[in-house]
Amino acid sequence: MLNLFSWRRLIHETLTLTPNSLSKLLLQSPLLVSTCRFLSHSQSESNYDPPFSNMAKTLKPKKKKKKKQKKSVTDDSHAKDQKLPFKSDLPFDFRYSYSETNTKVEPIGFREPPRFSPFGPGRLDRTWTGTCAPTRDSVDRARVEEGRSCVLGEPLSEEEIADLVERYRHSDCSRQINLGQGGVTHNMLEDIHNHWKRAEAVRIKCLGVPTLDMDNVCFHLEDKSAGKVVYRNMNILLLYRGRNYDPKKRPVVPVMLWKPLAPIYPKLVKNIAEGLSFEETKEMRNRGLNSNALMKLTRNGVYVYVVDRVREAFKTEDVLRLDCSHVGTSDCKKIGVKLRDLVPCVPILFKDDQIILWRGKKDQQQDWSPTK
Repeated sequence: MLNLFSWRRLIHETLTLTPNSLSKLLLQSPLLVSTCRFLSHSQSESNYDPPFSNMAKTLKPKKKKKKKQKKSVTDDSHAKDQKLPFKSDLPFDFRYSYSETNTKVEPIGFREPPRFSPFGPGRLDRTWTGTCAPTRDSVDRARVEEGRSCVLGEPLSEEEIADLVERYRHSDCSRQINLGQGGVTHNMLEDIHNHWKRAEAVRIKCLGVPTLDMDNVCFHLEDKSAGKVVYRNMNILLLYRGRNYDPKKRPVVPVMLWKPLAPIYPKLVKNIAEGLSFEETKEMRNRGLNSNALMKLTRNGVYVYVVDRVREAFKTEDVLRLDCSHVGTSDCKKIGVKLRDLVPCVPILFKDDQIILWRGKKDQQQDWSPTK
């Protein structure tokens, strides 16, 4: 016991010792050394004061988000209800596509009920028939042409046309509308008038099936928008609004809210081609499938020269094959319909994205030539 508590007596003695005697005493007793280290360590921890104390972060008060007050919808809705249904004075029947539909061919069925108008319920003063919304009043073509000529004004000079072409013909033009497989659609008329608010002309880039007949596209653009095509280079058009165009007096163009489903039309390709027997039709189809393709069409391409090439090829061949493997089934049939009317010819087979065209007999070509 005396040995265990001997370190206490030694500590008291160290209080009166000199530094030299203290160092000697520490070397003699290792227990005392460890005890001094423990006491000094605990004392330093208790009196430890770091130079920078961690202060509590002052939290900024959260900003209360101001709730946006909802505007009273009653006034706006009341104003809109007064404008409905829209009354448009445009002198033509409203259709989804004007350039890609044939008004002479009547559908044999519909994929959706004709009572559902794509303009929305109660938004138009015309009745939707499933394919179009016809005008209620009779159209005076002479009066329409007179109003259009007043808006166009005097014809543009060559210098003015060159200035318009230089401003709007480039690919980086901001006043551009893309015309795709739908052709000249109804909602495109609204886009054209919106561009005409701030620009004299609109650049229209045509791609896909409508480029087979650019004359038809130009006709419907001028007829439906009352503008003038002042420049045409392959699939690029410039549509001029006219000298006396006033955006405040622009016609009312009700917008279609959705794309109506295409109706069902009669079968395009018959089992037996007209003027041929069953064996001859089968032989023509096999010849066409085994022949070399006249050309290979791409999706959304430019088909401006397809009609001319088919006409030239029919001078030496009876049956032709067009490779439409990258075009798609729907566009493939649309191409066949347009070639039937423009060349003219007889499509006898659509198989594996291939179009087989027959020139037809001489008497059929003579019947087609006056109607061209």
